[in-house]
Amino acid sequence: MSSLRHFLFITSILISVAACSQKSTTKLVAYDEIISGDQQLETFLPLIIDKRVAIVANHASLIGNIHLVDTLLKHGINIVKIFSPEHGFRGTADAGETISDGTDQGTGIRILSLYGKYKKPPTSELQGIEILVFDLQDVGVRFFTYISTLTYIMEACAEENIPVIVLDRPNPNGFYTDGPVLETGYESFVGMHRVPVVYGMTMGEYALMVNGEGWLKDQILCDLTIIPLKNYRHNYIVKLPVKPSPNLPNWQAVFLYPSLCFFEGSIMSVGRGTDFPFQVYGHPDFLLGSFVFTPESKPGASNPKYKGVSCYGQNLRGYAENYQKMPAQLNLSWLIESYKFLNTSHDFFTVYFDKLAGTIKLRKQIEQGMSEEEIRKSWEEDLNEFKKIKEKYLLYE
Repeated sequence: MSSLRHFLFITSILISVAACSQKSTTKLVAYDEIISGDQQLETFLPLIIDKRVAIVANHASLIGNIHLVDTLLKHGINIVKIFSPEHGFRGTADAGETISDGTDQGTGIRILSLYGKYKKPPTSELQGIEILVFDLQDVGVRFFTYISTLTYIMEACAEENIPVIVLDRPNPNGFYTDGPVLETGYESFVGMHRVPVVYGMTMGEYALMVNGEGWLKDQILCDLTIIPLKNYRHNYIVKLPVKPSPNLPNWQAVFLYPSLCFFEGSIMSVGRGTDFPFQVYGHPDFLLGSFVFTPESKPGASNPKYKGVSCYGQNLRGYAENYQKMPAQLNLSWLIESYKFLNTSHDFFTVYFDKLAGTIKLRKQIEQGMSEEEIRKSWEEDLNEFKKIKEKYLLYE
């Protein structure tokens, strides 16, 4: 164990030295410094007035403190249907939990789940809809499923000649692009396209790329309108006013999510069932860790991994505060170090890991003992190719 402790210490020094050698231009900003697409009523209301409108929204689809649906109804918009993504319209469901259709108690409007019996709206549910408004808060990570919902919505609406309006919102992880690019054969709802884990685009920009690159079925084109952000730049880390999903409670968790979510495809816990999910990681046998937490049943994590069992691990709360001193990239060291400590006595990876990574290569590289630098080098070519593609669709500096 002493040799591994020494390795961790040396690794942390090397990361710090590398980070200090780069001057960071990243800036942490509050959400209210930006004017999001949904706030620009004067721009998109004329496009939907006197039409039968469908909305894709959830708990974070707010204009100030008022829900988008309530705001549009107040302005006389005829909302005939609401579509809700993973976690549901109110944003309280567990990750991966099947969500049933229902009715919004406040308005009486029917809610169709896009994380239940289907993920793409069937033709029967689009009949009579003249235009669709899409307003979800993304976090800029391939396996956060809202970009998959966006793709299916665009495809279904294109097939029925229904225009789509995307009310753009800032990407809190839009300040970098990194990770393995998804390979053919690994497509799923947590990764539909050949994009890296962190793609550095807003939802509006991503929608333009899906359309422009012909990624919809049969290369069909969606009648797409983006209501762009104002006062937004891609070097911003944006502190979201509402948690985008139940287990991303603050900007620090959102910041760590791209790196820590790989643990979801392993035997490690990322703190689901605690007050600080995606800000810690651990395992009952990870005795190397200096922090102890015990997952319990909580809203959004009703049956967390290792419920009621003490987990030993690392406390990363406060880690994000040092963002200016760190390179803008994924941190693989936590994953690599955890594997080295536990793999001799446990089957460390689950079948879900390759689906998250979008490739079998990352798991194999870790199992073969490759360093973080060597792994990062292996995805460099694909990453550079993707950056050339995305440049064509960027709306913001």
